[in-house]
Amino acid sequence: MLPLVRTTLISLVSAITVILIANQLYKGPEPCTRSDSVIHAWTIGTSIAKPPVEYFFNLFLAHSSTTIGSSQSKASMAWRCSGRTNAELISNLFKAHLITSERVKTSMTSVDRAHYCRDSSASAAYEDSPQSIGYSATISAPHMHASAAESLLPYMPENKGARVLDVGSGSGYLTHVLANLVCGADGTGDGKVVGIDHIEGLTNMALNNMRKSEEGRRLLDSGKVEFITGDGRKGYEAAGPYDAIHVGAAARELHEELVKQLKAPGRMFIPVEDTEDRGMWGAQYIWVVDKDETGKVVKKRDMGVRYVPLTDAPQ
Repeated sequence: MLPLVRTTLISLVSAITVILIANQLYKGPEPCTRSDSVIHAWTIGTSIAKPPVEYFFNLFLAHSSTTIGSSQSKASMAWRCSGRTNAELISNLFKAHLITSERVKTSMTSVDRAHYCRDSSASAAYEDSPQSIGYSATISAPHMHASAAESLLPYMPENKGARVLDVGSGSGYLTHVLANLVCGADGTGDGKVVGIDHIEGLTNMALNNMRKSEEGRRLLDSGKVEFITGDGRKGYEAAGPYDAIHVGAAARELHEELVKQLKAPGRMFIPVEDTEDRGMWGAQYIWVVDKDETGKVVKKRDMGVRYVPLTDAPQ
């Protein structure tokens, strides 16, 4: 027990030292630095402190011995693939094998993340980390959006009328990416994506953000993308059932109403709080929920993450 306490204290002292030095030395995000020991520790949901403290604290985490989650695949590695431009950011994610599909690469490249960040400067928008978008919410780190898109991809064929629900759509970034996947990068294919958020200010923000690009305006004006203000835990039955459901906030449980709105076959990607795991990170895990052609549901726990909670709208 004593050696463990000693190691923990040394790690904490090291962290403080790194943060203090960071304030003097920070010059911007570094592309594609790697650690094999911690997964997605900085995909945190609460308001994010701006660099340098947040950046270098994450860098410390990436080089510490802390292991979060139990994924044995690419999710067992933490990456930082920041870029100076949107294209460079996505290219770095692809080189790091966090994006493996050309369709996901093309779809994310065609959506400028700066349009969806409150701080649209290159040092923030193209950093592989979450960013605050107001309302105590964040836009998730790009590597997490890539993970979600890759996971749901087999259930989102292009131009085949696929229907997708994005719960906790926030500033609208991933909603736009998902629309590109089912409607094509030019937005002219057959498909439908619904973004739902319980905060009206975020719904309005998402609409305004999508209208910053010609492709986004086309998707909205054609009705292929729709933003709804509502309780995402209940889904949005009016536009279902859905081939794929993405949930961008941590649920307290696997909500059965969402499972019911999945097509057969269909897949849901959802972070869920683990009430039995009381680790220092407050244990949340991605669950991949598959429904087969017969309606049988299979649930698989994947990587450990940090998201804002899926909650009621603020009063």
